[in-house]
Amino acid sequence: MIISIDPGNIDSAYTVIDETTLKPINKGKIDNYEMAELVREMNNSSSVENYKLAIEMVASYGMPVGAEVFETCVWVGRFMECANCFGEREKIYRKDEKINLCGTMKAKDSNIIQALKDRFGDKGTVKNKGWFFGFKADIWQAYAVGITYYDLYIKDKLKMPHGTV
Repeated sequence: MIISIDPGNIDSAYTVIDETTLKPINKGKIDNYEMAELVREMNNSSSVENYKLAIEMVASYGMPVGAEVFETCVWVGRFMECANCFGEREKIYRKDEKINLCGTMKAKDSNIIQALKDRFGDKGTVKNKGWFFGFKADIWQAYAVGITYYDLYIKDKLKMPHGTV
């Protein structure tokens, strides 16, 4: 399972993704203290070695930033620490998401969302729920973090012959 987080200074969005199908199993946007507790609970589960954490990491692009960005960085560290027994933990940078999903650094949130829809399908309706039913705002970005993690760190490993590294 891939747990992916789009962190914020107060709330964070997350998705839990089936590593085989890439289907979102769970999603939400919750208070950071709740998020830390959720990750801690997973960290203490019997199958923790099967969990992989992908979290979006803040990067500097030369522009001044406010206190919110620094608070977000603190939460990234807290979430990583809460997941200390996970099988893998990786920081994913926004630039990598843009290039992986859209092929350009100029991509905006709307481009990333469209790229995900093109790859997996639409949201659907209440009567005919699609792949992304119930997704909104930052949940899309959390899913983009998880899919980028899969594409960059897992997909190629699956193609390797058994027993090679």
